[in-house]
Amino acid sequence: MITKHSTMKLASVTIAVLAVLALPDAQAQSLHRFTEALYIEVPYNYGREAVYTDELLWHYHRGSLAAPAPGQALEGRTAGEGAAVWSPVTADTSGFFRPQPGAGGNLNSPNNPAGPGRIDRQSSQTPRTPQRWRPGPSYIYTTYRSPKAQSAVLNIRGNSAVLVNGELHAGDPYRLGWMAIPVHLKKGLNEFYIRGLFVAAELHFPESEVYVDPTDATLPDIVEGKDNSQLMAGLVVVNTTSKPLVNLSVSSTVQGKTVSAAVPAILPYSSRKVAVPIDGSGITQTGDVPCLITLKGPGRAVHEQPITLRSVSAATPYRVTFISDIDGSVQYYAVNPASTGEKPGDALFFSVHGAGVEALGQAQAYTAKDWGTLVAPTNRRPRGFNWEDWGRLDALEVLNLARQSLRPDTQRIYLTGHSMGGHGTWFLGATYPDKWAAIAPCAGYPTLKGYGSADGLIPDKGRNALEDMLLRASNQSDVIAYASNYKPLGIYILHGDADRTVPVEYARQMRKVLGDFHPNFAYYEYLGGSHWYSNESVDWKPLFDYFQWHRRNVDTAVHHIDFTTANPGISAAYYWASIHQQQEPLNYSRIVLDRDVKMGTISGKTENVGLLRLDIGAFAPGQPVRIRLDSLNEISYQRPEASLLYLRREANSWRITEPPARAEKGPHRNGSFKEAFNHRMVYVYATRGTDEENRWALEKARYDAESWYYRGNGAFDIVADTEFDPAVYANCNVILVGNASTNGAWHSLLSDCPIRVERSGVRIGSRYHQGDDLGGYFSWKKPGSDHLSVGVITGTGIKGMRAAAANQYFAGASGFPDYLFFAFDMLKHGSNHVVDAGYYTNQWEINQ
Repeated sequence: MITKHSTMKLASVTIAVLAVLALPDAQAQSLHRFTEALYIEVPYNYGREAVYTDELLWHYHRGSLAAPAPGQALEGRTAGEGAAVWSPVTADTSGFFRPQPGAGGNLNSPNNPAGPGRIDRQSSQTPRTPQRWRPGPSYIYTTYRSPKAQSAVLNIRGNSAVLVNGELHAGDPYRLGWMAIPVHLKKGLNEFYIRGLFVAAELHFPESEVYVDPTDATLPDIVEGKDNSQLMAGLVVVNTTSKPLVNLSVSSTVQGKTVSAAVPAILPYSSRKVAVPIDGSGITQTGDVPCLITLKGPGRAVHEQPITLRSVSAATPYRVTFISDIDGSVQYYAVNPASTGEKPGDALFFSVHGAGVEALGQAQAYTAKDWGTLVAPTNRRPRGFNWEDWGRLDALEVLNLARQSLRPDTQRIYLTGHSMGGHGTWFLGATYPDKWAAIAPCAGYPTLKGYGSADGLIPDKGRNALEDMLLRASNQSDVIAYASNYKPLGIYILHGDADRTVPVEYARQMRKVLGDFHPNFAYYEYLGGSHWYSNESVDWKPLFDYFQWHRRNVDTAVHHIDFTTANPGISAAYYWASIHQQQEPLNYSRIVLDRDVKMGTISGKTENVGLLRLDIGAFAPGQPVRIRLDSLNEISYQRPEASLLYLRREANSWRITEPPARAEKGPHRNGSFKEAFNHRMVYVYATRGTDEENRWALEKARYDAESWYYRGNGAFDIVADTEFDPAVYANCNVILVGNASTNGAWHSLLSDCPIRVERSGVRIGSRYHQGDDLGGYFSWKKPGSDHLSVGVITGTGIKGMRAAAANQYFAGASGFPDYLFFAFDMLKHGSNHVVDAGYYTNQWEINQ
C-alpha cells in the first residue's frame, strides 16, 4: 500500500501530468483503454534465482518514490549509474505502449530480453529478427480517475506484474490476453505501476459481478467409442465483489444431460479455475457440440455461459482431461492413436512440446504410426515450467495415466520433443533414464545455463560461496553434469543447421559430450532447416526407425549401474539401486555399481551418498552376498526373504542399517522450499497482525494464486488462520503466510521447527538475526505426516514481508534452498543482503 510519505508526494502531482495520464471520466463505460503513460528504465532482476532485485519496488515500499512526472528521476541515482527518469509514452493503434530509447536500466539483467539470454520463440516458428534498440527493464506508470468506488477487471498483456494502488498482482508476460484480474477502484485517482516492456492495458466493467469466463478453458474431447459420461472441464469463475463466493455450484448441460459440482470458495476480487463435470454420453456424431455452463447460488442461477466442445473420431488426435494430484486442478494431455487403433502391447511415444505450443498441436504434428500411440503432456501450460519442477511432475502424471489406459509394452516407451521440449527430452531422459528405451531431442537446448528462455539464464557460478550454495538448488537442471545417465539409452539428435532460435551449436555441444562415452547415439543436421521447417522437425522417419530398433532392458538384465542425481526428492533410483540420502544436500551424488548374481557380489564406488538402498531380489533367499563399496570394508550378508537392504556411509566404512525413519529426509520428502508446493497445497494467511500486516498476507496469497494459475493452470484453497482446520486439510501441504506473531496456525504447524520468525527477528537454530525488515522463505515437515510439507512465506515486519512478496519460485528451474532470509535492502543490492540460507541435515536439523 502507499505510505503516508508517498501519498503526500503523489498529492503534489501537477494538473498537467494528470491530464496526460487520465482520460475523461465515463459514467456508463464498459471498457477503458490506457493510452497515455510514463515509463522509466530502472534495474530489476527477476530470473531463475532465489535472490531478486527491483529498485523501483525498493523505493516504493520505503516511501522514497517521488510522484512520477516527465523528467522526474529516481531518488539517489546519479549519472554514473544511469539516471533513470520518467518519460511520456503513448499507446499505438494496437493499444501497446512501445517506449523509445531512453536512459538508465541494466541491460545485462539475465532475464532481460536485451541481455545475454535468448528467448524461445517457438510459438511463431520463425527466426528471430534483429532489432536496433530494445529498452532495458522498465516500469510503466498510468492512472485512472474513477467517478466512484467500484469494481473492475484489469487486463494487461506483456507485463510480469503490476501494482494497483499498492497491491501486487501477477502479469501476462506472454501476452496471452486472458489474465483477468478483478480489482477494487477507489473514488478518484487510481495508480498502476506496470512492470514490463511493450504492454497493453485495459479496464473492463463487466455487466455481471460474478461470471464464468470461457476464454481460458481446459476442455476434454468427446471421443467416439469411449466412455464419455464422466468428462471434466476447467473453467474460470470471476468474483468482482467485496465478499467471498461460497455455497455456489456449477453445472454443464449437453444434449439434455446435466451434471453439477460444488464450487470451492473464491476470495473477494479474485478468480479461480474450477472443475466442471460433463456428461457427453448422449453424443453420437462427430463435430461441434454445444454445452451450457450454469453457475448457481442458493435458489437461483448467477450466470450462464455457452461453450463449444468437440466430438471426434477415435482415429484422430484428441484431448483427455484429468484431475491432477499436484493441486486438484483440471489438466489435459493429447493422444494421437496408432493407425491400427489403440492396442495393449503397442509402443508408446511420449512427446513434449515447445514453448507456446499446445499439447494437442504437438500431437497433431505427427502422422499416426502403425506400431504405437503418441501421447503429449502439457507441462501445465504451453510455456509452463520448461518441463522442470511442476512440468516434470505433469509429465510423470501423464506417463502413469497413459500406461494405465493404453497398457503399452513397457520395454518400448520412447521420449521425444521439440525446442523447449527438446530441453524437456534431455532433462527427463537424464533424470529418469530407466523409463525410456530411447530419446530424441529435436531442436533442443540441453540446459538453462546456456539457453535461458523467457525467465532468463541459471547462472553458471555464483559470485561468492553463499550464491554457490543457493545455486545448488538448481543443479538438477544441468543435465550436462550428469550426462553419464544417458549411457543405457539410445539417443537420436535432430536439429536444423540454419536454426536461428535454438542454434545448432547446442546439438553439436551434446554430440561432443556424448562422443566421449556414449556407445549408441545418432546425429542428424537437417540441411537448411530452420527452427521449424515442416512437421519433419519432429515427425522424422529415420528418428522413428531408430526408436524401433531399441528396447528398454528388463530389470533382471541390468547388472551395471552408473547413475547420478542432484536431488533424491526428484530422482533417486535406477533399477535396483537408490540414493536415499546425500552427504551434502543437492550437490551431485553418483553411484557406479556392478553385481554378479552367480558369484554373489556387488561392488563399485559412490560419491556424496550418505544412505544407499539396494534391492537384492535378484539373489536367491539365503544366498550369501558380498558387498564392497569405495574400496572400503567388505560387507558379508545372507539374503533373507526381504529384498531391500540399506547401507549407511560412515567416516571410512559402510555398514548395514535399519530402514530410516520416514521422518528423516528421503525420496518421499527431501526438502527445498519449492517442494512445499506439491500435494494439493492450501494457503493459510495471517489475521492476528496489524491491519497492514494482515492486508499484506491476504494480498500475498492472492498474488501467488494468480501466479500459480497463470504459470501452472492450477488453483488452491486460501483460508484465514482462524478458519484453518488441520483435519480438513490432513492430506495437503500447507503454505503459511505470516510469522509467529501474526499467524494463528504457526504453533500447530511449526512447534518443533528450529526456525522461528517474530516481529523482532529470526531465530535459526542457535543463530539469531535481529531486525524488523527481514523477509524469507522456508519449508518444514508437516506434523502428523511422513511425506507432506509446510512452506512459510514470512517477514519480521512489513518491510520484510513486502520484500518476500515478489519472488520467482514459480519460475521453471529456479532454485531455492530449505530456508532463505534476507533484509529489505536485497531489493536494491541483491545477495549482499542475504542474512542466512541453507539446508537441513537428513534429520531435519540446523547445521550450526
